[in-house]
Amino acid sequence: MKPPQLADRLLQVFCAPHRLEEVLGDLHEEFAYQVRRVGERRARWRYWWDVLGFLKPPAGWPFAVRRKPDHYVSTSILNPTMLGNYLKISLRNLWRNRLSSVISTVGLSVGLASGLTIFLLVNWLFSFDRYHTKADRTYWIVTDIRHDNLVPSDATPRPLGDVLRRDYPFVETAVRLELAFRKIIGTPDGKGGLAKKFEESRNIGFVEPQFFEVFDVKWAKGNPKTALTAPNTVVLSERYARKYFDDADPIGRTLRFDNQTNLTVTGLIKNPPSNTKLPLEVLVSYATLPGLTGDSHFLQQWGGPNTLCFVALREGASAAQLARAFAAIRRKYLAAPEAKRFDFRALPLSDLNHNPQYGGHAPRPILYALIIVGLFLVMAACINFINVATARAIKRSKEVGVRKAIGSTRGQLIGQFLTETTLVVLAAVGLALLLTQLNLPLLNTALAKLNADLSVLDVFRPGSLLWFSGLVLGVILLAGFYPSVVLSQFNPVAALRGRMTTQQVGGVSVRRGLVVGQFFITQLFVIGAIVVTRQVRHMQQADLGFNKESVLTVPVPTTNPGQQQTLREQLAQIPGVEQVALAGDPPASYRRPPVPFTYDRHPEPEKFPVTVKTGDKDYVSLFKLKLIAGRNFQTNDSTNNEALVNQAMISQLGLHSPGEILGKRLAVFGSDKTVVGVVSDFQVGKLHGRIPPTALLNRPADFAMAALKLTPATLTTTVQAVEDVWNQQFPQSVFRAAFVDDLVNEFYLTERILLGLIQVFSLVAILMGCLGVYGLVAFMAESKTKEIGVRKVLGATSAQLLWLFGREFGKLVLLGFLVAAPLGWWLMNTWLQGYEYRIELSWWIFALAALLTAGITLLTVSYESVKAALTNPVKSLRSE
Repeated sequence: MKPPQLADRLLQVFCAPHRLEEVLGDLHEEFAYQVRRVGERRARWRYWWDVLGFLKPPAGWPFAVRRKPDHYVSTSILNPTMLGNYLKISLRNLWRNRLSSVISTVGLSVGLASGLTIFLLVNWLFSFDRYHTKADRTYWIVTDIRHDNLVPSDATPRPLGDVLRRDYPFVETAVRLELAFRKIIGTPDGKGGLAKKFEESRNIGFVEPQFFEVFDVKWAKGNPKTALTAPNTVVLSERYARKYFDDADPIGRTLRFDNQTNLTVTGLIKNPPSNTKLPLEVLVSYATLPGLTGDSHFLQQWGGPNTLCFVALREGASAAQLARAFAAIRRKYLAAPEAKRFDFRALPLSDLNHNPQYGGHAPRPILYALIIVGLFLVMAACINFINVATARAIKRSKEVGVRKAIGSTRGQLIGQFLTETTLVVLAAVGLALLLTQLNLPLLNTALAKLNADLSVLDVFRPGSLLWFSGLVLGVILLAGFYPSVVLSQFNPVAALRGRMTTQQVGGVSVRRGLVVGQFFITQLFVIGAIVVTRQVRHMQQADLGFNKESVLTVPVPTTNPGQQQTLREQLAQIPGVEQVALAGDPPASYRRPPVPFTYDRHPEPEKFPVTVKTGDKDYVSLFKLKLIAGRNFQTNDSTNNEALVNQAMISQLGLHSPGEILGKRLAVFGSDKTVVGVVSDFQVGKLHGRIPPTALLNRPADFAMAALKLTPATLTTTVQAVEDVWNQQFPQSVFRAAFVDDLVNEFYLTERILLGLIQVFSLVAILMGCLGVYGLVAFMAESKTKEIGVRKVLGATSAQLLWLFGREFGKLVLLGFLVAAPLGWWLMNTWLQGYEYRIELSWWIFALAALLTAGITLLTVSYESVKAALTNPVKSLRSE
């Protein structure tokens, strides 16, 4: 028999919450007693009377009722006292569970350090030349030369910049600049010689005064508007001023340029930052060029692309206006052949470092891929934390039960566990910053060609700090929210009785999904590491078509044929020098722009250009080029009008055999050559593309180096002897020697950096996977304690019990592989398409990745699984 429900509801509304349960219990007991004593009807009346007796009207309100205040107000989770309590208990729990705390901290720190390193690298590469005030409206003008294949050039004809700023009002200003390579800069000693001399190849250029209107340069001394207006003037960076003049004031002092012209220092600027593609530290006035060439009309010649050009548009102007201007300029200034072949384009300044066609080092797809890699690694670290935290959930179930029994709310429990997560994450962040700083010197060394100066302090810059703080907060929420919710929703009765199930602590299925995700990430990285390693080795070991072993190159700073021959003879007499050849560059070098040519008696140039190499008659034998038809050059006479071509030239011309081209005319550089021989194809640059049609000419005026075949056993002493002879011949120049195999290895700088990154991140992914697997196996061992005990009592062997764990993780490895293999194949196949000479993606690569992952997983699960299998069943089955 139930009491009046309406009376109960009235009591619930007006009775103080802390007394409601006690009052209702007493009233219901009294109602049951009165039913037995006086009957239901009278009991119901008495019940109403008793309920009304508990409703106390306030003074002045005779017919109203008022609740008593609740004396047990729940404390806010943000209360300072509660936060202090959270912190104290969290520190105790972390210390009590030191092993799992260390695993969580190390896992998060390694993942965060990897993500942070990637962020610093990508952020630096994306920041190139974005710091200029006019960067958003500054454009880099490039030239596409149209043949059968488009040939990109990062330069323009010299007069273009002057025409743009003079004739087009929407152009605020334009600047022309020409980079100089292998130039000798020295300080005169007053006796016709040089007190100091340096070879400058990267940081020197001829620039117009407008350079300082387009690009932000900080001045220490001098006037930016007049410093470079006159010929034979130069502006130095503080670093180079100290290099040339020590601590003396450089203004007004003289520098000797390439043993040819004196330059007067008219300005001093701050050192350029590392994140620029134009790190010029020796800026020579553009007006100096005509004097160096002896041609007063040098700057007005509309020849081939040879000058870099940058344009700053006025506010509101667009690149479309530039495109229309280019079409008009071609029609007005270029002759018919060039007007058809040349196509000018405007690229945003922000693309300067991201366009590999024009010398960019950091293509955007690679940077986006690195960002995804960083996110994967951070996610893997968060997954580890979730696995380890929920694996400890059963051990903490009674703690949660006690807390709930004494009045803790779910929000307070979540706050407690999030506090623990925050402490672990903050410790991991500190360790991650330390690991990152320890690793950055290695990365800076690998990126030395780009003048990288990455530092962990870059994280604390305003923009980066905001991003980093968001990352840390995201990791805290991602890694801590799910375990906190799982732990806070325990049933206190079940928790106190020790009857928690795996489903009540998140379930094995959730952790299985997380570990499958980790296996997917791990195997994807392992597949990538194997493929990139094999491709880089393939390129390094590929047959280049010429000999590069023990071949030394030294500069030849003269175009005088007599001096060149004297140097050859003296170098050939050095013990250990087997052969000497003079040339423009090695067979494989940074590719020079191909040039147009005319074949045989054709009236028009061919539709494709030819790559030109220059060398004397010893060039073929020294580099062991294979002559397959005709003969080599017979003499080193400067009037030699002969040419050799490669097989690609035969194919491109549509000839059926090499012998067909012998004796034919080849018009290039304005002079006729006779083809006397055909050599096998050899690499002229990187292995990314096909070998282009190539011609070898004997042009002493273009010889810039001597190639020496050395005896391998005496390399060190021979190189020193070569330097002594060379310095006697060219005392005003700087000796610089390099082995051809080292020059070739520079072609693969990007690939080697990529290989190093993916190998390191693969190890990190494997570590993340191991920690995640450890978390799951610890959880499984905890949840299967009684099952293992029962199986042992019934006669199961240790091997059979180990199979329980092995079978489980074998399935997870297989599931991860089934997702990683097709994605890995697609990603690696897409990457390999950028190489003409590439490896094949064989099935064993993917099988090896799966076996490596399985082996590492087996080692990881062995400890916990063996310990569980060997546990005394009496301990696991006894009741508490």
